[in-house]
Amino acid sequence: MSFKVKDHYFKKAKKEKFLARSVYKLDEIDQKYKIIKRNDHVVDLGYHPGSWVQYTSKKVGEQGKVVGIDIKPVNVKLTNLKNVHLFEKSIFDVSVLEDLSVDKLFDVVISDMAPNTTGIRSVDQDRSLNLVEEVFRVLPDFLKPGGNFVIKVFDSNQAQQFLKENQKVFQEFHKLKPKSTRSVSKEFFAIGKGYRA
Repeated sequence: MSFKVKDHYFKKAKKEKFLARSVYKLDEIDQKYKIIKRNDHVVDLGYHPGSWVQYTSKKVGEQGKVVGIDIKPVNVKLTNLKNVHLFEKSIFDVSVLEDLSVDKLFDVVISDMAPNTTGIRSVDQDRSLNLVEEVFRVLPDFLKPGGNFVIKVFDSNQAQQFLKENQKVFQEFHKLKPKSTRSVSKEFFAIGKGYRA
Protein backbone atom coordinates (compact mmCIF):
# COMPACT_ATOMS: atom_id res chain seq x y z
CA MET A 1 0.00 0.00 0.00
CA SER A 2 2.25 2.79 -1.22
CA PHE A 3 1.19 6.11 -2.60
CA LYS A 4 3.12 8.99 -4.08
CA VAL A 5 2.83 12.34 -2.45
CA LYS A 6 3.21 14.94 -5.17
CA ASP A 7 4.50 17.57 -2.81
CA HIS A 8 7.48 19.93 -2.82
CA TYR A 9 9.95 17.06 -2.28
CA PHE A 10 8.40 14.90 -4.99
CA LYS A 11 8.71 17.78 -7.50
CA LYS A 12 12.21 18.62 -6.31
CA ALA A 13 13.32 14.99 -6.78
CA LYS A 14 11.89 14.94 -10.29
CA LYS A 15 13.62 18.20 -11.17
CA GLU A 16 16.96 17.06 -9.73
CA LYS A 17 16.61 13.66 -11.45
CA PHE A 18 16.45 11.57 -8.29
CA LEU A 19 14.40 8.38 -8.41
CA ALA A 20 12.45 9.14 -5.21
CA ARG A 21 11.76 11.92 -2.74
CA SER A 22 13.34 9.81 0.03
CA VAL A 23 16.75 11.11 -1.09
CA TYR A 24 16.09 14.23 0.98
CA LYS A 25 15.79 12.15 4.15
CA LEU A 26 19.30 10.75 3.66
CA ASP A 27 20.58 14.18 2.62
CA GLU A 28 19.29 15.74 5.87
CA ILE A 29 20.68 12.88 7.99
CA ASP A 30 24.05 13.09 6.26
CA GLN A 31 24.26 16.89 6.55
CA LYS A 32 23.48 16.69 10.25
CA TYR A 33 25.52 13.66 11.32
CA LYS A 34 28.25 13.38 8.63
CA ILE A 35 27.58 9.71 7.88
CA ILE A 36 29.10 9.27 4.39
CA LYS A 37 32.55 10.46 3.34
CA ARG A 38 34.49 10.58 0.08
CA ASN A 39 36.04 7.20 -0.85
CA ASP A 40 33.78 5.28 1.57
CA HIS A 41 32.51 1.79 0.79
CA VAL A 42 28.77 1.76 1.49
CA VAL A 43 26.12 -0.96 1.45
CA ASP A 44 22.47 0.02 0.94
CA LEU A 45 20.10 -2.69 2.18
CA GLY A 46 16.76 -2.47 0.39
CA TYR A 47 17.85 0.26 -2.03
CA HIS A 48 14.87 0.26 -4.45
CA PRO A 49 14.02 2.47 -6.30
CA GLY A 50 17.51 3.89 -5.80
CA SER A 51 17.61 7.55 -4.80
CA TRP A 52 19.86 6.71 -1.83
CA VAL A 53 22.22 4.88 -4.22
CA GLN A 54 22.28 7.94 -6.50
CA TYR A 55 23.10 10.24 -3.58
CA THR A 56 25.72 7.91 -2.10
CA SER A 57 27.39 7.18 -5.44
CA LYS A 58 28.01 10.90 -5.95
CA LYS A 59 29.11 11.46 -2.35
CA VAL A 60 31.74 8.67 -2.22
CA GLY A 61 33.20 9.62 -5.60
CA GLU A 62 35.09 7.49 -8.12
CA GLN A 63 37.31 5.81 -5.53
CA GLY A 64 34.32 4.92 -3.35
CA LYS A 65 31.95 2.03 -3.83
CA VAL A 66 28.24 1.47 -3.30
CA VAL A 67 26.67 -1.98 -3.10
CA GLY A 68 22.88 -2.26 -3.06
CA ILE A 69 20.54 -5.18 -2.48
CA ASP A 70 16.80 -5.42 -2.92
CA ILE A 71 14.23 -8.16 -3.48
CA LYS A 72 13.05 -6.29 -6.59
CA PRO A 73 14.84 -6.80 -9.92
CA VAL A 74 17.94 -4.63 -10.37
CA ASN A 75 16.94 -1.11 -11.35
CA VAL A 76 18.52 -0.58 -14.79
CA LYS A 77 18.35 3.20 -14.31
CA LEU A 78 21.28 2.81 -11.89
CA THR A 79 23.48 0.51 -13.97
CA ASN A 80 25.31 3.45 -15.59
CA LEU A 81 26.84 4.43 -12.21
CA LYS A 82 30.37 3.02 -12.40
CA ASN A 83 30.98 2.79 -8.64
CA VAL A 84 27.70 0.95 -7.96
CA HIS A 85 27.04 -2.81 -7.82
CA LEU A 86 23.47 -4.03 -7.36
CA PHE A 87 22.09 -7.44 -6.42
CA GLU A 88 18.60 -8.91 -6.47
CA LYS A 89 18.78 -10.38 -2.98
CA SER A 90 16.87 -10.31 0.30
CA ILE A 91 18.48 -9.22 3.56
CA PHE A 92 17.68 -12.75 4.74
CA ASP A 93 19.88 -14.19 1.96
CA VAL A 94 23.10 -12.33 2.78
CA SER A 95 25.28 -13.21 5.73
CA VAL A 96 28.89 -12.88 4.55
CA LEU A 97 30.77 -10.33 2.45
CA GLU A 98 31.26 -12.89 -0.33
CA ASP A 99 27.48 -12.82 -0.89
CA LEU A 100 28.02 -9.25 -2.15
CA SER A 101 31.24 -9.97 -4.07
CA VAL A 102 33.35 -7.85 -1.73
CA ASP A 103 36.25 -8.78 0.52
CA LYS A 104 36.40 -5.99 3.08
CA LEU A 105 34.00 -4.59 5.63
CA PHE A 106 31.93 -1.53 4.73
CA ASP A 107 32.51 1.95 6.15
CA VAL A 108 28.77 2.61 6.18
CA VAL A 109 25.58 0.52 6.26
CA ILE A 110 22.37 2.33 5.24
CA SER A 111 18.84 1.02 4.97
CA ASP A 112 15.59 2.69 3.96
CA MET A 113 14.03 -0.75 3.80
CA ALA A 114 10.35 -1.19 4.58
CA PRO A 115 8.15 -4.27 4.58
CA ASN A 116 5.24 -4.70 2.18
CA THR A 117 2.70 -2.81 4.24
CA THR A 118 -0.81 -4.05 4.98
CA GLY A 119 -2.30 -0.90 6.51
CA ILE A 120 -2.69 -2.80 9.78
CA ARG A 121 -0.41 -0.84 12.05
CA SER A 122 0.60 -3.64 14.45
CA VAL A 123 1.38 -6.02 11.57
CA ASP A 124 3.43 -3.39 9.72
CA GLN A 125 5.32 -2.45 12.90
CA ASP A 126 6.18 -6.10 13.55
CA ARG A 127 7.35 -6.63 9.96
CA SER A 128 9.47 -3.50 10.07
CA LEU A 129 11.04 -4.54 13.38
CA ASN A 130 11.79 -7.95 11.90
CA LEU A 131 13.85 -6.23 9.16
CA VAL A 132 15.57 -3.93 11.67
CA GLU A 133 16.51 -6.91 13.86
CA GLU A 134 17.93 -8.76 10.85
CA VAL A 135 20.08 -5.76 9.84
CA PHE A 136 21.45 -5.48 13.38
CA ARG A 137 22.15 -9.22 13.33
CA VAL A 138 24.35 -8.97 10.20
CA LEU A 139 26.15 -5.76 11.24
CA PRO A 140 29.20 -7.61 12.67
CA ASP A 141 29.66 -9.28 9.27
CA PHE A 142 29.33 -6.09 7.22
CA LEU A 143 30.25 -2.96 9.19
CA LYS A 144 33.83 -2.16 10.09
CA PRO A 145 34.85 -0.96 13.57
CA GLY A 146 34.22 2.78 13.79
CA GLY A 147 31.73 2.61 10.90
CA ASN A 148 28.44 4.49 10.56
CA PHE A 149 24.86 3.31 10.20
CA VAL A 150 21.40 4.60 9.21
CA ILE A 151 18.17 2.58 9.30
CA LYS A 152 14.48 3.29 8.89
CA VAL A 153 12.23 2.18 11.75
CA PHE A 154 8.43 2.09 12.07
CA ASP A 155 7.81 3.49 15.54
CA SER A 156 6.43 1.15 18.21
CA ASN A 157 7.13 0.33 21.86
CA GLN A 158 8.92 -2.85 20.80
CA ALA A 159 11.09 -0.98 18.27
CA GLN A 160 12.05 1.64 20.87
CA GLN A 161 12.90 -1.12 23.34
CA PHE A 162 14.99 -3.00 20.77
CA LEU A 163 16.95 0.15 19.87
CA LYS A 164 17.50 0.99 23.53
CA GLU A 165 18.97 -2.47 24.10
CA ASN A 166 21.20 -2.33 21.01
CA GLN A 167 22.31 1.30 20.74
CA LYS A 168 25.35 0.59 22.91
CA VAL A 169 27.05 -1.04 19.92
CA PHE A 170 27.69 2.54 18.72
CA GLN A 171 29.68 5.33 20.36
CA GLU A 172 26.95 7.79 19.30
CA PHE A 173 23.30 7.00 18.68
CA HIS A 174 20.59 9.36 17.43
CA LYS A 175 16.98 9.26 16.25
CA LEU A 176 15.58 11.65 13.67
CA LYS A 177 12.35 12.19 11.78
CA PRO A 178 13.55 14.12 8.70
CA LYS A 179 11.61 17.15 7.50
CA SER A 180 10.68 15.42 4.23
CA THR A 181 8.92 12.57 6.09
CA ARG A 182 5.16 12.71 5.58
CA SER A 183 3.40 14.07 8.66
CA VAL A 184 1.13 11.00 8.87
CA SER A 185 4.11 8.63 8.76
CA LYS A 186 5.17 6.71 11.86
CA GLU A 187 8.68 6.18 10.54
CA PHE A 188 11.88 7.63 11.92
CA PHE A 189 15.56 6.92 11.37
CA ALA A 190 18.08 5.49 13.82
CA ILE A 191 21.61 6.74 13.26
CA GLY A 192 24.69 5.11 14.73
CA LYS A 193 28.25 6.47 14.59
CA GLY A 194 31.43 4.75 15.66
CA TYR A 195 30.52 1.07 15.53
CA ARG A 196 31.99 -0.92 18.41
CA ALA A 197 32.57 -4.20 16.58
